[in-house]
Amino acid sequence: MTKPSEPGGRAGPPDDPTRAGSARSGEARPALPDDPTRAGSARRGEARPALPGEGGRAGPPLIDLRSDTVTKPSAGMREAMAAAEVGDDVFGEDPTVNRLQERAAALVGAEAALFVPSGSMANQIALLVHCQKGDDVIIGEGAHNVLYESGAAGAIAGVQFTVVGRGGLYTADEAAPDVKPDNHHNAPTRLLCVEDTHNRGGGRVWPRAQLAGVLALARERGLATHLDGARLFNAATALGCSAAELAAGFDTVSFCFSKGLGAPVGSVLCGSQARVHRAHRFRKMLGGGMRQAGVLAAAALWALDHNVARLGEDHAHARMLADAVAEAGGARVTLAPVETNIVIFDVPDAPGLVARLREAGVLMLALGPGRVRAVTHLDVGRGDMERAVATVRRALQ
Repeated sequence: MTKPSEPGGRAGPPDDPTRAGSARSGEARPALPDDPTRAGSARRGEARPALPGEGGRAGPPLIDLRSDTVTKPSAGMREAMAAAEVGDDVFGEDPTVNRLQERAAALVGAEAALFVPSGSMANQIALLVHCQKGDDVIIGEGAHNVLYESGAAGAIAGVQFTVVGRGGLYTADEAAPDVKPDNHHNAPTRLLCVEDTHNRGGGRVWPRAQLAGVLALARERGLATHLDGARLFNAATALGCSAAELAAGFDTVSFCFSKGLGAPVGSVLCGSQARVHRAHRFRKMLGGGMRQAGVLAAAALWALDHNVARLGEDHAHARMLADAVAEAGGARVTLAPVETNIVIFDVPDAPGLVARLREAGVLMLALGPGRVRAVTHLDVGRGDMERAVATVRRALQ
């Protein structure tokens, strides 16, 4: 059977609708829609579709600082996704996924990596790789694995957490007394987990000496280590080092493409060949096997090429916001100075402030009755940030 030709003259598979003009029945492929993602961002200043709940609110577009996960794929990223070469990744035959996994492993100095749908799945697979049911895991206060993964550690991996330290970080001296022996009385400690940067800690970065101390404790006690590096590149940017330097010494490392890096989906779990082989089975068990996932991997590769070097801009914008909150009075920034792209501050009435900010065109997240979080990201440029800062000043007066 003759295959329809592709750009560049290479014959392509007949059923690949990503090739221009080669839909299954031979019809011309419809053009990609205009990129709606940057509409409304400070960099363009154009109107964008209304956000849920925005309704007919008058005035400039909303500035969304609820999370760095709200970004939309850029035009360049969408083009990369549309042009991605794909295969069946469950068979290990998607070349774009394979290329992403090789690159991700190299970035953190690991032997191998596995592309998964989410950071939560990466963390849960790490628990399954390192632990058995009934084991104990030492982890920092407010960790994502504890608070934001729907109880999966207990329900799926069957482990218990021992929380140590304050503000998300802990020292070797704080963790050491809670390392439980392997006897018939205790849930034996098998794993130390580190979250870097730490979300609930206000985007805190682990000092490298403190990290080294925790890793030394793990080696001394024969414990495995997992780095939840969802925003690992933010940490590396803040410290002026490489992701591989921060990942060195950990048995497994995960990082996310949809937090800060602007991709729509996906994380990776990195480690030795043997651990990633074991992780592959758990990904299948948890329903994370994807078929022609190259369209998603292409977005992640594009993000690594274009959106890592600019993370310092987000950090600068977060410092602008933190300074405005501190100067306005009536609020307290929980981490000063702000280290990365997350600003958490305490106010008397967080839901009330969030509602007033929304009416004025700025979205933030209430973490409870008296705490607010804002996260800067690539869809909020300098002009939008200046407007957000002015709005926050007025709302806090």
